[in-house]
Amino acid sequence: MVSVVAFFFISLLPLFLSLFVLWSNIQEKNVQSQLGFVFGISTLGFIFCIKFIPIVSPLCLKAKLSGFDINKGGSEPIPESLGLVTATIYLICVIMFQPVFASMLGEYNAALMSICFMTLLGFADDVLDLRWSIKIALSFLASLPLLVAYSGPTNIIVPKPLVALLGMSSINLSLLYHIYMSFISVFCTNSINILAGINGLEVGQSIIIGISIFIHSAVQLFYVPETQPQASLLSLILIVPFIFTSTALFYYNRYPSRVFVGDTFTYFAGMTLAVVGILGHCSKTLMLFFIPQFLNFFISLPQLFGIIPCPRHRLPRLNKNTMKLEGLSTNWNLVNLFLILFGPMTESRLCVVILCFQVLCNCIGFLIRYKISTYFF
Repeated sequence: MVSVVAFFFISLLPLFLSLFVLWSNIQEKNVQSQLGFVFGISTLGFIFCIKFIPIVSPLCLKAKLSGFDINKGGSEPIPESLGLVTATIYLICVIMFQPVFASMLGEYNAALMSICFMTLLGFADDVLDLRWSIKIALSFLASLPLLVAYSGPTNIIVPKPLVALLGMSSINLSLLYHIYMSFISVFCTNSINILAGINGLEVGQSIIIGISIFIHSAVQLFYVPETQPQASLLSLILIVPFIFTSTALFYYNRYPSRVFVGDTFTYFAGMTLAVVGILGHCSKTLMLFFIPQFLNFFISLPQLFGIIPCPRHRLPRLNKNTMKLEGLSTNWNLVNLFLILFGPMTESRLCVVILCFQVLCNCIGFLIRYKISTYFF
C-alpha cells in the first residue's frame, strides 16, 4: 500500500512543477484558455484513473471490500468501492484548478467540502452498511456548506398566465429556496444509488447527466450573455473532470464488470451533480435531467417506505437456461419494470436500453428548457 501511494505522488511531481509555471500565465487569459487548462488536467485525471483502478482493485479484495455478481450467478468476489479512486482523483484535479480560479474560492471550497463529505459517507456505507435514516440525515448535513456559500438568486419566475393574477413576475423564496436546494442534494445522491444493480448503470447514467449539464452550461456561457457567466464557468470547471474520471471507471464497470463502484461512487456522483446544478444556478434544469431517476423513485416509494416488503437487493432474476434477466413483480423499480414491459434481456442489453432511455429523457429535458418553457416564462 505504501509503495502504491509513493508511486502515485512521485508520478505527480513533474505535473505539479509544470502547473506552477502554467498557473501564473493562465490566470489573466480568456475563458477559452482557462477551459483548455481544465480539459488538459481532466485528461490526466482520466489517465490516472485508468492506471490506478487495476492497482487498487487487489487491495480492495485483500481488505474484503468485494461483492458477488448476482446477475450472473458468480461465485468469484469482485473488488468493490472503486468509486473511491475516481472520487480521489477528481478532487485532486479540482484542487489543481484553484489557483487559476481564485476569484470564486468561497463557493469552490464549499463544493469541495460537500463532495468530500459525501464521498466519505459513501465509503463508510460500503464498509459499515449504515442504516438509511443515518445516511439521509448525514446527506442533509453535507449540503450545509453548499447552502451557506450559495450567492445566487433565491426567487422563482411566475408563469406568464399567473403574472396578472399575482401582480408580480417573480417570488423571492429566501430560506425556502435554500431548503429546496438541500432536498435537491439529498435526492440526487440517493436517486443515483437506487437506480442500480446492473453492470455500468450507475456510472453510465451519471456520465450522461454530466454531459447534459456540460452542454447546458456551455450554451449559457457562450451563447446567452445576459446570464451570470461566473456561475456557468464554475459549473463547467466542476463537471468536466467528473465526466473524464467517471468515463475511466465506466471502462472497468461496464459489462462484464471487473470492478464494482459501491456506494462511494453513487454518493460522490450524486453530490457532484447537485453541486454543479446549484452553484451553476441551473438547479431546475438539473431536475429535468433526472427524469428517469424521478420515475424510479416514485415506482420504488411503496417499498422504500415499507408499505410493501422490500428485499435487500431489488434485482431481476437470472434465467440460467437463457442467461437473460427476467423482471420480478415483487421488486418495484425501473430496472424490473423495463424487463416486465419489454421482456427478458441480457444484462448488457438491459443496461444499453436504460441508458438510451436516459439520453431520450435528457433530450426531452432540453426541449422543455429551451422551447416549451419560453411559452410560460
